Amino acid sequence: MSEASAYTKPLPELEGHAREFYGFCKQRELRFQRCTKCRAWRHVPREMCAGCGSTEWEWARASGRGSVFTWTVVGRALHPAFQEDTPYAPVVVEMEEGVRLLSQVVDCPPEALEIGMPVEVVFDDVTDEVTLPKFRRAPA
Repeated sequence: MSEASAYTKPLPELEGHAREFYGFCKQRELRFQRCTKCRAWRHVPREMCAGCGSTEWEWARASGRGSVFTWTVVGRALHPAFQEDTPYAPVVVEMEEGVRLLSQVVDCPPEALEIGMPVEVVFDDVTDEVTLPKFRRAPA
């Protein structure tokens, strides 16, 4: 992983529920919390269900499929580590399960993005410890 060792962008802090979420990503599994009472999916991970208030939940495996909900094009990086990537497009992906995830579409330039574009998860080993969920275009 020579490229992974050279990764200089900010990384998620691997604490609490985030550690669990990214641990599944490391195993090439996209999992989100799902309430075991009302079955509602949720992301960002947290202790209590916003729907029914239950504190009983599980990490359920997601399909890995979704669609582009929205995006923005960044022309001027707000962090120096992203300067060479400009312009880039952070996207919000709405997963089939209903949760939304901020990420990027790796095989699509910003000008080719479309609302509703089908995407599927891919995993990027950015360091030996961290694997990020990203997306690629999927067949319609």
